[in-house]
Amino acid sequence: MADAKKILLVEGDADKSFFQKICKNLSLDTSVQVAPPKDLSGTHNSKEGVFQQLRLLLPQLNDGELTHIAVVVDADYLAQHGLGYQKTIERITSIVEPFGFELDQDAQSGVCFKNPDGLADFGLWIMPDNQQEGMLEDWIRSCISETEQTLFQYATDAVQRIPAPKFPAHLTSKAQVATWLAWQKQPGHGLYAAIKDQLLDNEHPLFKALEQWLLRVFPQEAEQ
Repeated sequence: MADAKKILLVEGDADKSFFQKICKNLSLDTSVQVAPPKDLSGTHNSKEGVFQQLRLLLPQLNDGELTHIAVVVDADYLAQHGLGYQKTIERITSIVEPFGFELDQDAQSGVCFKNPDGLADFGLWIMPDNQQEGMLEDWIRSCISETEQTLFQYATDAVQRIPAPKFPAHLTSKAQVATWLAWQKQPGHGLYAAIKDQLLDNEHPLFKALEQWLLRVFPQEAEQ
């Protein structure tokens, strides 16, 4: 989808496959390109890579090469120099403000920036919930379906019992979700399996909020 005019910019390949599944469920897969920085000729896939790529994409709104841009990044953890929610939104704001975007204080889900020059809203979702520190895996943890709760608790307990974890404490949710997915019918699949195999509660308020945000920033009625 190299010629797509709607871009959902994400941090890496795991996020890409995850959001491709969500977009497909919302019938956005034919109009929205989900891409990490490297797919768009960026130098590296990461949160910082997203910031750098965003600066290159925004001018394309003015010349019509792109019509819609949205970004999903992790808040990460302030203690691990990952910015956290507040510093992440401040960083994004500093990038989009020179292009005329202003934070929409009335947005009902996710974060949106409006543009008085008539450009489409710029969308931002800071994982997990546009409030707390964390990452995509924390969003997934919140949305796990009732039928999967017992298995996920086993995975959580198993991770907690590791006597000397090799991973830092702030990545515990990643280890928990990875362990839970490793115990599914088809072990070894990525985060996208949580959507593909219907392991999440798509009626959970956080799940619905993400869907509503995607449909707002990529409105289907705007198709030409």
